Amino acid sequence: MKNDGERKSSLPAGSMGDITIGRPNLGPDVPVLIYRLMQYTLRTSLDNEFGVEKADKILYNAGKMAGVQFCSSRIEQGLEFNDFISTLQREMKDNKIAIFRVEQQDSENKCFVVTMAEDLDCSGLPILNETVCVYDEGFLAGIMSCYTGRDFEAREVDCWATGERVCRFEVKASDESA
Repeated sequence: MKNDGERKSSLPAGSMGDITIGRPNLGPDVPVLIYRLMQYTLRTSLDNEFGVEKADKILYNAGKMAGVQFCSSRIEQGLEFNDFISTLQREMKDNKIAIFRVEQQDSENKCFVVTMAEDLDCSGLPILNETVCVYDEGFLAGIMSCYTGRDFEAREVDCWATGERVCRFEVKASDESA
């Protein structure tokens, strides 16, 4: 079923549907195994179709859109930075995304080092000798972009799949938005 035109089934901005009506028996939770099944088969399909570099760009951009959506729908706008971080930590934990921490911050230069432990993407994977959390990179960049109104970039520097026990990201304002 190929659609070469604009997708008609895209959800309106801010709408994920009414899960309480749509899943009255199963509810909103999905096991991490099922999330990873979807993510890694999608990743493999994108790799095969477009190559690794383009697939990573697509996953990063999708994560960034999700981060903007998550921030705008789950975190009150206009919070002071410390309140924003506390709310983000709570929302990530409550939604079982990850345990989020800020390790370093340079607020003046809009540069941060953050960690995500027990994350959806890779915690518990075997050592693959490469970082794999491209979607999370975009997700974090999207959250910070939404919060600050500036464009942000994120890059994973440590990953469970490289032998670490947390995923560590450098998150910084893009040069164009400085």
